[in-house]
Amino acid sequence: MPTTTVQIPTPDGQADAIAASPDGDGPHPGVLLYPDAFGPRPVLREMATELAGHGYYVLVPNVFYRHRPAPVFDLPEHITAENRSGLFGEIMPLVDAHTAERTLRDAEAFLRFLTTRPDVGAGPVAAIGYCMGAVLAMRTATAHPGQVAAVAGFHPGALVTDAPDSPHRQIPNLTAQVHLGLAENDMTPEAIAEISQAFDTAGVGYTCEIYPGTVHGFTMSDTEAFDPEGSRRHWDRLLDLLSRTLT
Repeated sequence: MPTTTVQIPTPDGQADAIAASPDGDGPHPGVLLYPDAFGPRPVLREMATELAGHGYYVLVPNVFYRHRPAPVFDLPEHITAENRSGLFGEIMPLVDAHTAERTLRDAEAFLRFLTTRPDVGAGPVAAIGYCMGAVLAMRTATAHPGQVAAVAGFHPGALVTDAPDSPHRQIPNLTAQVHLGLAENDMTPEAIAEISQAFDTAGVGYTCEIYPGTVHGFTMSDTEAFDPEGSRRHWDRLLDLLSRTLT
């Protein structure tokens, strides 16, 4: 499947992004794919290509575009526990600077770009994300319930916090169907119960599943956290969700 680098106009500048489209003219359902904190890189391009092979137009934005275009960080070929700690000294200031306000400004621009592609269909889109990207996907869906029909988050970041703008507190606005695929230690039982109660109260369809034997980051094949069985399960759950919600 062909991939290109595109530029997305936002209120704060031009965001670079990977775009992967299926063969043929379409129109195709759209998927907004938020990467983990390491940002767009070859493994994300491969994942976008995989989704495009199933018939989806996929947009992978660089949410750190205010700082520099992708590749945002000088990453090793394989991310291990040893080099991860040093990398996060560089990464966390950018993560902390990506506030909820910035997220929402970007989300509007990303959705506008995605839904106006000539080869993207007129129906609703999906917002999916990995690690911190799961938080961005949830914020996107709760801010744009009329446009986002599916949300998937894998080894998610902080979806339940004490902050007034915690993502789980926005779930009353949600209309999308949701799948959360968790590593064994991603969320406490109390946090899972709290977000599940929020989904129940909002009346949205959801699944919240712990993937056995996995650790945080299990979908990313360029890290030592990668788990082949967890990755396969993630693809099964994601493709099922998309097939049920996007037309």
